[in-house]
Amino acid sequence: MTCESRGGEGIGSGAGGEGDAVGWSGVEAVVPELARRVRERFGAHRHHVLATVRKDGAPRLTGLEADFRHGELWLGMMTGSRKVADLRRDPRFSLHANPGPGADLAGGDVRVSGRAVEVTDPGQVARYAAAVRPPEPFHLFRAELTEVVRTSTEPPYLVVETWAPGRGLRTIRRTSNDPARRGE
Repeated sequence: MTCESRGGEGIGSGAGGEGDAVGWSGVEAVVPELARRVRERFGAHRHHVLATVRKDGAPRLTGLEADFRHGELWLGMMTGSRKVADLRRDPRFSLHANPGPGADLAGGDVRVSGRAVEVTDPGQVARYAAAVRPPEPFHLFRAELTEVVRTSTEPPYLVVETWAPGRGLRTIRRTSNDPARRGE
């Protein structure tokens, strides 16, 4: 039995229409409970998996340390890395939280997607570096999110929560006996 519910309105004032992206604080303001669970899941492990788009259009998966700080989701990278070149050419990305050991996915399975905006302001970079102390030199990107997804289980259901600016929170509960979904 598939059931779907909606909630968590989008953000107004130009930050919530279809196709818009918001910073992490925007997600926290609109869907605070989902944001808390997603942030906790990312906080459970240090290293995560970043997907970018290669020059030829193929996906590239690489490891990354993500950091939630000052109301933003930050992506720091080594200079000269291919993921930096990918994001400068095409800022779209998806970041999947490290699932950790085992198969129970305690806390759910989460990912965020959006656009990475390179931060070049020396003051912002210095503020981040002072707090995080990454190996220098480095490149810093701020995530502008277009989608947040959390998948978890509530037996007998698989629960998929998705949020996007302007669309609100959608929760789908499915079992393996449900008919296949089409067109999404």
